[in-house]
Amino acid sequence: MKRKLWFGAVLVLGTASISAHAQSSITLYGLIDTGIVYSSNQFGHNNWQMLSSVTQNTVFGLKGSEDLGGGLHTVFKLEQGFILNNGAQAFPGDGFGSQAWLGLESESYGTLTFGRQFDVMNDLVGPLTAEYNTWGGSIAGHPFENDNLSGNSVVVNNTVKYVSPVWKGLNVESMYAFSNKAGAFANNRSYGFAVSYANGPVNFAAGYLQLNNPGTGGGAVTSNDLSGNFISQRQRIWSVGGNYTFGPATVGLVWSHTQIDNATGVLSFGTGTYLGTDDASAGSLSGSLRLDNYEANVKYALTPAITLSGAYTYTHGAYNGAAPIWHMAMLQSDYALSKRTDFYLEGVYQQVHGAPDGSVLSHAMLNGLSPSSSNRQIAITAGMRHTF
Repeated sequence: MKRKLWFGAVLVLGTASISAHAQSSITLYGLIDTGIVYSSNQFGHNNWQMLSSVTQNTVFGLKGSEDLGGGLHTVFKLEQGFILNNGAQAFPGDGFGSQAWLGLESESYGTLTFGRQFDVMNDLVGPLTAEYNTWGGSIAGHPFENDNLSGNSVVVNNTVKYVSPVWKGLNVESMYAFSNKAGAFANNRSYGFAVSYANGPVNFAAGYLQLNNPGTGGGAVTSNDLSGNFISQRQRIWSVGGNYTFGPATVGLVWSHTQIDNATGVLSFGTGTYLGTDDASAGSLSGSLRLDNYEANVKYALTPAITLSGAYTYTHGAYNGAAPIWHMAMLQSDYALSKRTDFYLEGVYQQVHGAPDGSVLSHAMLNGLSPSSSNRQIAITAGMRHTF
């Protein structure tokens, strides 16, 4: 009852705000993604299961702005991710785990925001990948989501972010995330920058992101709410990508390079645990890891309601003298019942070879699923999405 009263109060206040100030607004919004997933191998067994957020995070949120005059606006967003199966929080213990920020937006000088936010490379390079978009999604993310491009899990605390105005198709973002630790200013902080260019059918973007001591307790990227992918001394990511649209088709290429120093654990989204630290059955992880991801993707609008898409990612790694290689392929067909509701059928395949026996890396593991007991894993999803 208290929740209903709270939401009612928010909506009433939002309506009052809209009535009083024609240039100010508050919006309740959300996205729900659920599906039935068949997987070929999870801990040695095939599985049928209902999963939430197979392609996109299931969220609800509030966003708004206030016109301050002279082209200046106050802007904010409060967003919570949740699991549709049981209503649980996607980020345990977080009131607004997906996003929580406040800032100022200037039509002439750009936007400055403060709070828990997605990183800048995810903002600009991510949209060029299949894993970021509904026509591919997070289950098709690069191995262990090592480059943070899917917009699925890594959200950065204590972040100050600047977004420039778009000038002749050019857009720039930069960020710094504080550790908030007395006497340990550089411990678990993050910083990065990204740039994008759009001109008609052509889109390009590139970026760099660095995470110091991610996953080590609190700070910019924490393991407390499972919003970090790796527990390590340092994680550095470079990425560049582009796509071209002609008629109903869009084709894209993306490259990313990830360097992870002194890694001790990697998150399994399927189990919610850091493999290599508290799940010895999945193998160990210790040392430095290098990963190069090469993705080719295509999307084709067969009709206004039917979209076909596919992607292939080749990932080459270097780990303790070994050279693990991942092959990942995704195919999806989507039918839009309306502008807000669609159904999809998606298949994803991953194979890894060359990783040291007994390491986490030797097990195939699609994002959102528990690890395979072998070097292969297949998942087929029949799902439904709705936005509001």
